[in-house]
Amino acid sequence: MAKKPKKGAADATAEVSPPAAAGEVAAGGGKKKLIIIVAAAVLLLGGGGGGGYWWYAKKKQAVAAAEAGGGDGHGGPAQAAKKTAFIDMKEMLINLGGQNTQQTGERPRFLKMKIALEVSDPKIVTEVQPLLPRIEDTFQVYTRELRPSDLEGSAGVYRLKEELLRRINVAIYPSKVEAVLFKEILIQ
Repeated sequence: MAKKPKKGAADATAEVSPPAAAGEVAAGGGKKKLIIIVAAAVLLLGGGGGGGYWWYAKKKQAVAAAEAGGGDGHGGPAQAAKKTAFIDMKEMLINLGGQNTQQTGERPRFLKMKIALEVSDPKIVTEVQPLLPRIEDTFQVYTRELRPSDLEGSAGVYRLKEELLRRINVAIYPSKVEAVLFKEILIQ
């Protein structure tokens, strides 16, 4: 290295190293560029990986909070399973209407179903239990007017389920049934 001359010493000579060869300067600069590129790539990949992990962890936390009933106010499957209660209804056999078997010579068609009612709170079971005859009457009156073609496919069964739920909730108001669950359904 070169020494700096002192301020008062005009005749001081400095030692100067001879200039390096042109190839050595280029090689040293190339190594620095390579190190900088590698460091930038490592930082970029590390930052992307860290950001991805953070996003995944936050998403997992949000799902866990939703299942525990926090945040969204709706509760999750764990909370719903804890409070849900079911009411089993007796098996029903209903003669489907909408057909004139005497004129057409067709045999009568029947709907056999076994249903469970889902309620959100076990306390509601005691309110709904005495009203089961009213619910059965509602089922009988509605399904008696159905034709076998009304129940074709999953869409027909879904419409039946939704209509029964609506009619039940009208019949037992102010209590409320959350869902109608088919345990068995047979159209014969």
